[in-house]
Amino acid sequence: PLSLLLKASPLIDELSLFDVVGTPGVTADLSHISSVAKVTGYLKEDDGLKKALTGADVVVIPAGVPRKPGMTRDDLFNINAGIVRDLITGVAETCPKAFILVISNPVNSTVPIAAEVMKKAAVFDPKRLFGVTTLDVVRAETFVQELTGEKDPSKTIIPVIGGHSGETIVPLFSQAKPAVNIPADKLGPLVKRVQFGGDEVVQAKGGAGSATLSMAYAGYRFTESVIKAAKGEKGIVEPSYVYLPGVPGGDAIAKELGVDFFSVPIELGPSGAESAQNILSSVSSEEKQLLEACKTGLKGSIDKGVEFITNSSGAK
Repeated sequence: PLSLLLKASPLIDELSLFDVVGTPGVTADLSHISSVAKVTGYLKEDDGLKKALTGADVVVIPAGVPRKPGMTRDDLFNINAGIVRDLITGVAETCPKAFILVISNPVNSTVPIAAEVMKKAAVFDPKRLFGVTTLDVVRAETFVQELTGEKDPSKTIIPVIGGHSGETIVPLFSQAKPAVNIPADKLGPLVKRVQFGGDEVVQAKGGAGSATLSMAYAGYRFTESVIKAAKGEKGIVEPSYVYLPGVPGGDAIAKELGVDFFSVPIELGPSGAESAQNILSSVSSEEKQLLEACKTGLKGSIDKGVEFITNSSGAK
């Protein structure tokens, strides 16, 4: 679904696909669509990853296995961490200046993994590495619309900060623009629904899949924002999970929070993350409590990602 949305985007000149199976069929199918992007596809054989990444300006990584019922976070981590490590190793070798958009879960750990791989290769640019948390924003916009009645949910801007799983997701409804009036008895359930929206989809699919269509939309939306900003469009701000000390304005936020990786509203531009916006001073008392739980969860996830690369013998 993500490749279909990207193929339809007029901003994309070339779409290069890579997967371990099925890429030739998807490529042939997409290539019949009458849009601007030229489509190529590669498998692992014959140096496929290198060919797919050569000349890339933006690399979007949705790779990995989805969470299935009964699967622990550790199970998910061990599989996806290795996949992300190997793909980022390819990026470091082939297109180190590309914008890297990491969708693969658990994002709270896979983005630190990507950063460590790029650091080891001495090509890490924090302004070009993004954890895609847009699905949390999309869910917040959509779910609050059921209370506000706004015809177009995307017209309500709701910052969602923190991480990208469960209690690390902190939607700041107090800072919605335009302001939204949420009854006190509805706020808690609304926050929980945004935090655990993924579980809702897994259960509705009877364990046969996770959020793929809404995630594809969110990934496409963030990718388009990055490309528009890279082409010079001004005023584009999107929450994203970044390495704060490496982004202008981010170091102070990292010190205040006690974590280096965190999602805050990021002003995007030609060099990527132009600045991190500190909106912590105006959070509500309820949101402060959510932030405490978020920080505790994030620290462990970040450490886990860093340790995975420290203890790893490198890409296989």
